[in-house]
Amino acid sequence: MLINNCLAEFMGTCILILMGNGSVANVSLNKSGMKDGGTLMILLGWGLAVMIPAYIFGERSGAHFNPALTIGLALCGTFPWYAVPGYILAQFLGAFFGQCLLYQVYKDHFKATSDPATIFKCFATSPSIRNLPRNFFQELIATFILVYSILGISQVPGLANGLNYVYIFGIICSIGMSMGGLTGFAINPARDIGPRLAHTLLRIPNKGSSNWDYAFVPGIAPIVGAALAAGVHYFI
Repeated sequence: MLINNCLAEFMGTCILILMGNGSVANVSLNKSGMKDGGTLMILLGWGLAVMIPAYIFGERSGAHFNPALTIGLALCGTFPWYAVPGYILAQFLGAFFGQCLLYQVYKDHFKATSDPATIFKCFATSPSIRNLPRNFFQELIATFILVYSILGISQVPGLANGLNYVYIFGIICSIGMSMGGLTGFAINPARDIGPRLAHTLLRIPNKGSSNWDYAFVPGIAPIVGAALAAGVHYFI
């Protein structure tokens, strides 16, 4: 059963990246028919990118697709610790594979785009103003809101019958609309590190640095935020 659950996490995270970063590529890359579609399209794209695989795989694995959420649920005692390593590995692999697949889908458009920053934002996150302590805090707070909101779903009657995933769609869109312009709201280590690794390894024309000196922010801050959310939820 654990292997099947991990496979579901792999597939779900792969779809999440393909659709989420796909919305970024769709409105950012040259020659795309929806170029300049705007940030609202990206925000809705990411919300749907979480919601759709959650409906597909929620019954199987719980639809975490996020190491921070997996750790937060384990800290709350609602998810077994023995399953955490397998879930996290599946999430990172799914994010990497999903990004590689996305690159193949948009390969001609990446070739047509010469700006390294535009190419990079179709892979991973970066801050609008680089201030590493504050960037860390911003990602921490955004992930705290995400995980604490998800943990609070159990307090609302009727959401357990599928409406919970619509609620999560709303959470993702709301976080993006309120804090997305600060750091790109990774709020998920796998979502950032997997595609960042793909950016490093793939032979992409005109690509620049993969900015690994910033990666600890989306890699660690969401886990700290999730742990704090689990602690507050437990005591309240």
